[in-house]
Amino acid sequence: MTEPVLKIGVIGLGRAFTLMLPTFLADPRVRLVAACDPRPGARAQFQADFGGPAYDSAEALAQDPEVQVVYVASPHQHHAAHTRLAAAHGRHVLVEKPMALSLDECDAMIDACEAASVHMVIGHCHSFDTPYLECRARIARGDYGAVKMVHALNYTDYLLRPRRPEELSTRDGGGAVFSQAAHQVDIVRLLAGTRATRLRSALGNWDSRRPTEGAYSALLWFEGGAYASLNYNGYGHFDSDEWMGWTGEMGDAKAPTAYGAARRKLKTLPTPADEAALKAAGTYGGSAYHAPARTAADAPRAAHQHFGAFLVSCERADLRPMPDGIWVYADEQRDFLRLPPPPAPRLEVIDELHNAVFRDAPPLHDGRWAKATLEICLAMLRSDQAGADICLRWQTAA
Repeated sequence: MTEPVLKIGVIGLGRAFTLMLPTFLADPRVRLVAACDPRPGARAQFQADFGGPAYDSAEALAQDPEVQVVYVASPHQHHAAHTRLAAAHGRHVLVEKPMALSLDECDAMIDACEAASVHMVIGHCHSFDTPYLECRARIARGDYGAVKMVHALNYTDYLLRPRRPEELSTRDGGGAVFSQAAHQVDIVRLLAGTRATRLRSALGNWDSRRPTEGAYSALLWFEGGAYASLNYNGYGHFDSDEWMGWTGEMGDAKAPTAYGAARRKLKTLPTPADEAALKAAGTYGGSAYHAPARTAADAPRAAHQHFGAFLVSCERADLRPMPDGIWVYADEQRDFLRLPPPPAPRLEVIDELHNAVFRDAPPLHDGRWAKATLEICLAMLRSDQAGADICLRWQTAA
């Protein structure tokens, strides 16, 4: 039986949309029917590719009767307003991470969607990735006993990639905590399975030319006694994809010979305007934009996406999710549970959204789940400033 189709209108045709586009193109359960973006080039590209209207106003998109789901892919500081706008017009909402920049904004988004009886899913976060979901399913089944400790580590060149000015301002939603910890915190919460209770963190802001945090370490405690260490460094020296079989975050093979490419490119960009222009050029509708494959059959077979190294210590085994499976280090033997490659990236996001819209199935990555992740991110900022533990109030369990 043919699955019903999600008719999606997109607010924001930038980097987030560019990364989700291969999923939308490859999944027959999705049809892109409208878009909104301030850039004329991006609007023209959308109209040429999909034939639907492309607005310069989010209000006009939300009013379009063809739109069933609004995908909020605008900059972080606009997520709350655009979600409330979509809900006010009776549209379901898919919101990029982080959900918002404050807990009050999260509450307003949740209230707006509940008042309108529409679903809200927050993604893409890497906790949607199949190796983490499969790892969690086996833990929940009781295969290895209770989780005792989770170690998460990721080293990237995140802070050296071309950025808009607000992406280098923590106050405006930039920096490694809002942009990167949202992924890592989500995965750790999923794997631990219980409610987080308190946190202690330290942040690294080591480059005066890029005045936001590019690194962090945090210790997170959970009900039942489990704890997790989260470590991230986005200053572009060691690359932890070396530990992932040289599979990059997006699931594609990565060349070790590209070492230092981001830093070299950054040296050729003398001003913030040059950086912003280069980033815009590579996103949808930009002068250097390259269209992805139109169908899953046309796309190269890739591994699953990931967010660096994770090691989950349970009572009877250590589990190590990888881009192509899960290593299980049990009492007396080591096994590799191979996972088939994904037919297309991020289909797990569409699974959850589709089930919510057409089956009224409560999504895991709903507003309260994402608010709990944001609470931890905000607590990381506060803990570093205060040099103290921060107790958590708004947590939920997987």
